[in-house]
Amino acid sequence: MKAFVAKPGSRLHILRLDPGDDLLECLNELIEKENIVNGAVVSGIGTFDHCVLHMVMTTSFPAVEHFEKWDDKPLEMSSIDGIIANGMPHLHMVVSDHQYAYSGHVEPGCRILYLGELLIMEFEAEGLERIKNDRGINELRLT
Repeated sequence: MKAFVAKPGSRLHILRLDPGDDLLECLNELIEKENIVNGAVVSGIGTFDHCVLHMVMTTSFPAVEHFEKWDDKPLEMSSIDGIIANGMPHLHMVVSDHQYAYSGHVEPGCRILYLGELLIMEFEAEGLERIKNDRGINELRLT
């Protein structure tokens, strides 16, 4: 385990997503526009008509990954969270249809159906970034 301490002076950003918006495109646009280096997506709700999540399918290394894709299917975003390190978001979310809930890593192609709302907390943490470890996994480190 490695813990990192945020410095005082955090900013909060509220991002409203409209029908047809791509979640990751809009978040990356906000990160660039507001020059967000480090932060966290701490809350989010919304609906999708297209969505792509990936998840691991094995406990062995290297992991076998599965990409689940929904096209023209209404989904509810129950939660989303993750870390923005050195301007790069790493997010996981839970979506559901009328029968099941699904969870995984957010991929490009998550398109808003009716609305989306995200709360992003920006914080200072000099040198925080993701670096591939010897197993090829991007882990948080202070450089």
